[in-house]
Amino acid sequence: MIKSLEGIGMTSRRTRLRLIKRLSEQGITNNKVLDVILETPRHIFMDEALASRAYEDTALPIGYSQTISQPYIVAKMTELLLEKTPTLHKVLEVGTGCGYQTAILAQLVDHVYTVERILPLQQKAKDHLWALKLKNVSYLHSDGGWGWPDHALYDGILVTAAPPEIPEMLLHQLAVGGVLLIPVGRAGNQILQRVIRTESGYDVEQLEPVSFVPFLSGKE
Repeated sequence: MIKSLEGIGMTSRRTRLRLIKRLSEQGITNNKVLDVILETPRHIFMDEALASRAYEDTALPIGYSQTISQPYIVAKMTELLLEKTPTLHKVLEVGTGCGYQTAILAQLVDHVYTVERILPLQQKAKDHLWALKLKNVSYLHSDGGWGWPDHALYDGILVTAAPPEIPEMLLHQLAVGGVLLIPVGRAGNQILQRVIRTESGYDVEQLEPVSFVPFLSGKE
């Protein structure tokens, strides 16, 4: 049974509004992103025992040595993805996880193609997004380093785990003018990077320090 979408107590709308205020104070200015985060019940994406902490601005465990990303990071990466190209038709997400970032993206772009290497997490994510009636999402159980070539080229690519360097396959699946958001580096020394594909190559921006789970190969 899916947890209440509305929430009560520490998962209520009042608690969500406090999160939005904190995100605004941290520099998130895109009102569409803030509105979607406000209306998306983050507590349904985690175990009951942690639901009361859903609207804290922190990453939380979701099993399989994975986490649901900190709301600020979700908001920031989404805002950065939309900043250069406000209308995105096809976005590739590498690392579905519990589906929270997927849900945010699905309400702001035409279609999300999301790849997850851990099958039980992908199955849970599908259930969550189905409960939210978000049907503009396609799922693939695969090694994220391969991306999803069948639907390339993408207007945007968002990666939710940190490789030591950007996978070449992902760069090749980015459309000209498209934006790739990816944390790069090893634990304790990761930088969020934004890559924009141009006619002649790739422009890379180093944005801010971040902390993500490592980008692993293979499937589970």
